[in-house]
Amino acid sequence: MKLILASGSPRRKQLLAGLDIPFEVRLLPNIDESYPAELPAHDVALYCATKKAKAYLPTLANDELLITADTVVVLPGDGHGTQARVLGKPSDEAEAEAMLTEMSGRTHQVVTGVCLTTTNGQRRFDVTTDVTFAQLTPEQIHYYVTHYHPMDKAGAYGVQEWIGYVAVADMRGSFYNVMGLPVQRIYQELKEFNI
Repeated sequence: MKLILASGSPRRKQLLAGLDIPFEVRLLPNIDESYPAELPAHDVALYCATKKAKAYLPTLANDELLITADTVVVLPGDGHGTQARVLGKPSDEAEAEAMLTEMSGRTHQVVTGVCLTTTNGQRRFDVTTDVTFAQLTPEQIHYYVTHYHPMDKAGAYGVQEWIGYVAVADMRGSFYNVMGLPVQRIYQELKEFNI
């Protein structure tokens, strides 16, 4: 089987390349990544990864296996009626700073949904990592956002960047999942396809 990664993310390409399995990148323009507002926050990543896979399915040959993925940051509810909610990619620096301020001193979840799709079927799963941030000052948050411009990252941060060094106090689960691709789980799943 030929492995196809449906992602323009440099981090996902780097992580998949780390498995030493040859693959090619395939990109389709204007894929709709919206999801129903009533969808539970922890289901969003898998929903979006599945939606991407459906868009790519007509491009697949019989000897190709497609990897689609979507990563979201989930801020838990407060237990007093506020529901868990998804923090997507910020639209500007002000929204990025607001997201990081909300996560400061709290634990959030990073959820990546993954679909492995062939013309004969699909394996779907998601991986969740709990990440606890230390308390951050407004100056630290402003420094990170203005120097690293995390507008292309769910939750407005890249764990492999400066913010990961100073903010991540605890992590339970896959580090690479927080970067955007749970490669250990993907490797295990690919073995089922004899790749």
